[in-house]
Amino acid sequence: MISRSFLVLAAGVALAACQPAVPDSGRGVGFDDSARAQRQARDAALASGGGVPAPAAVTSAPPQGTAQAPAEGSAEATAAETARVLAATRGGASNGVGNDASTNSGTAPINASPSNPPPAVLNSAGISNENNFDAVSGQRSIGDDAARLAANRAQYQVVQPQALPDRADAGPNIVAYALSTTNARGTQVYRRIGLNKASKFARACGQFSHPDQAQIAFLEAGGPEKDRNGMDPDGDGFACDWDPTPFRRAAQAG
Repeated sequence: MISRSFLVLAAGVALAACQPAVPDSGRGVGFDDSARAQRQARDAALASGGGVPAPAAVTSAPPQGTAQAPAEGSAEATAAETARVLAATRGGASNGVGNDASTNSGTAPINASPSNPPPAVLNSAGISNENNFDAVSGQRSIGDDAARLAANRAQYQVVQPQALPDRADAGPNIVAYALSTTNARGTQVYRRIGLNKASKFARACGQFSHPDQAQIAFLEAGGPEKDRNGMDPDGDGFACDWDPTPFRRAAQAG
């Protein structure tokens, strides 16, 4: 009986030891004011132009000969980084970050403080002579410009229109011929006699790569009244299936 009671008591003590500690409600659940205090101290130092306070001292000293770095993202790490940047840039030190020529393309930055003298003008010549009236007037006068303009005008050459060359000896004009006719293809206008019309037509028209060339040759050989080579067997005045319709439509559209 005593052994059983002892076991029950031991089990109760073990369960009590496993219970988590109740946080202090006065400090907030899981939070304290150390981070906020660090931020307030840093902001006050920046606003006053002074240095940033050093991070809070670590309560437990690290082993001798080693330095314990603040946790990344903590208030101590942020304060330390801010202090480093301010120390590097304060007072325009030549070796500071942003003031070193090696870190900004070889040229020291310009401090925009109103108390500083204005920077040197890179283009000391100012505007170009073409846009500077004083410079131009010293080089030439209005009379010089008028003389130059007159010289340029003297070089102009006006080409007078001339009459178009006579094309009477240039051979038959199939465009003019097409516009001078009114009959449709296949409508006989001229009398044709002879034998083997189909074979003569095929042999004569096979020499030309385009109907326009055949019509020109037909007119040069005495067409449309005469057809010595058999190029117009139906007597419509159009050799080798040449068609005057496109030329007539173009004239009507114009």
